[in-house]
Amino acid sequence: MICSLLPTMAPGRLRLRNGDGMKFQKFTPQFAAILDLAVQLRSVTQADAILLVMDGPTEWNLVQQHIGNEKVLIVADLAEELAGAGEAGLTTVVLDMEDSPVIEKLTQALLECVGQELLEPGARVVAVYSGFEPGQIDSVSFLEMEEHLGRLTARDLRKLETSVPLETLKVVLDLAVDIGREGREGKAVGTMFVVGDTRRVLARSQPAGFDPVKGYGRKERDLEDPRVREAIKEIAGLDGAFIVNAEGVVEKSCQLVDAHHTDVTLSKGLGARHWAGAAISRTTKAIAVVVSQSTGTVRLFQNGHVVLRVEPFRRAMKWKDFEYEPSAAAPPESKASG
Repeated sequence: MICSLLPTMAPGRLRLRNGDGMKFQKFTPQFAAILDLAVQLRSVTQADAILLVMDGPTEWNLVQQHIGNEKVLIVADLAEELAGAGEAGLTTVVLDMEDSPVIEKLTQALLECVGQELLEPGARVVAVYSGFEPGQIDSVSFLEMEEHLGRLTARDLRKLETSVPLETLKVVLDLAVDIGREGREGKAVGTMFVVGDTRRVLARSQPAGFDPVKGYGRKERDLEDPRVREAIKEIAGLDGAFIVNAEGVVEKSCQLVDAHHTDVTLSKGLGARHWAGAAISRTTKAIAVVVSQSTGTVRLFQNGHVVLRVEPFRRAMKWKDFEYEPSAAAPPESKASG
């Protein structure tokens, strides 16, 4: 659940920091008032923490004095933007997502905080951030990670990182959310990424046809490169799955995943792509990330189950619950395209 409070006070002033282009966020009366709102909202909702998303450094001592004993987690794109926050007694998290929308930053911040054991998976959080004007704190939201995320524990995430590094998973999830939200040329696009345990996954896959990534060097298939991610978006609508190794390199594309659906249980309405993702994550140690063509919803499968569901809304990302339904019959074709 997300609830937002948008104050209408006078905008705060910004100044450049020593000519390096980094904006300094003055601790203005508006900034202080919004923190007051956040503290009140945390009290009313019994939230576990306040998440403060910054676009640059500020007067951290004043922030600390203002919040008192409240649990506050400070989030920014760069370590330099958090300089001095630790010395002021504040807990910091670096995202490295400079070009991402604030909602995606909030989503990633929650995952990072859970992964670093700063928050429990089912935590409630009051987020404070620049929702409209960069560098100007103007928004407060209440974020509730619903029950399905509560099934994940910090230990689970560490296990997940053991088989698939968290950095690789983040890159793939961000890419999947972009595909689900944007589609391609105005049309919805569904696709699947199978990440990790590459040898076993490839043993259970076969080409759906021409593979657009075949013949390219490793660097030209590395999802860390924004140009590669854009290229993947261009071909996301082709039949079959992308097979991604643990380092975030696309090994093959347009692969039909052939895995048994035994003991796989899915919600009603999910099609062959989701069955394939659940099955391959059940029969291997891979993580399957599936984008629904009908809704753009991104689901992450591990061990045959949905462990994370992300709605790629433009304005507000919601952690949504899902229902387990009695196991339905598997699709008529055992080879489901990604």
